[in-house]
Amino acid sequence: MFESIKDQIENAKKIVFVTGAGISQESGIPTFRGKDGLWRNYDAMKLATIDAFYDDPKLVWEWYNERRHNIFSAEPNQGHKAIAELEKYTDVVVLTQNIDGLHQKAGSTKVLELHGSIVKIKCTVCNFHDEIMTEFSENPPICKCGNILRPDVVWFGESLPQDVWGKAIIHANQSDLMIIAGTSLVVSPANTLPIYAKQNNAILIEINPENTEMSSEMDVTIRNTSANALPEFVSLFKPN
Repeated sequence: MFESIKDQIENAKKIVFVTGAGISQESGIPTFRGKDGLWRNYDAMKLATIDAFYDDPKLVWEWYNERRHNIFSAEPNQGHKAIAELEKYTDVVVLTQNIDGLHQKAGSTKVLELHGSIVKIKCTVCNFHDEIMTEFSENPPICKCGNILRPDVVWFGESLPQDVWGKAIIHANQSDLMIIAGTSLVVSPANTLPIYAKQNNAILIEINPENTEMSSEMDVTIRNTSANALPEFVSLFKPN
């Protein structure tokens, strides 16, 4: 699968992963796009906006409570575990568009969550911010200040956390090898990360069962799932 660039892979000092919904789909978490991208006849991409939240916070929270329940019960798959295992052999950083925390659950220690985390909750008005794993007794949940709480995730139309994005660019610029796994690279600005990696002459490997808009820009494309391909990739680093 990776034979053509085996030597270059083994010599990589810093590997950066850019991951998306596809890798988590293999753990049973539905994607926004595709046949399971709808929720109760609502378009999930329209629910994940600040306007939808203020129009009907109860509906949006009903959706997020269901997502939280699904995510909290999900387990990392072989793709997540392979990325975590790779830390034994080289410097690994994960830049993920996912909000589910499965990379950390698998054991990865350097994870930047570009789009926030479903575990984290913040107030729409005051500075309250916390990680909450329990279910909420009221919908929508209310902050102590009396205003509505919201998931600390990046919705469509919102900017990425600038500190996280700044670090992501630095890591991409420093990478020798970038692996884009389970993401269609259509969401901006995360889809610019391979460009930053190329500025350092990094090798770009795409792992995705389907063709994407940036497939032609890749040095290697693997038409397979992360759970299948990444364990084989990690095996290249293991002592014989």
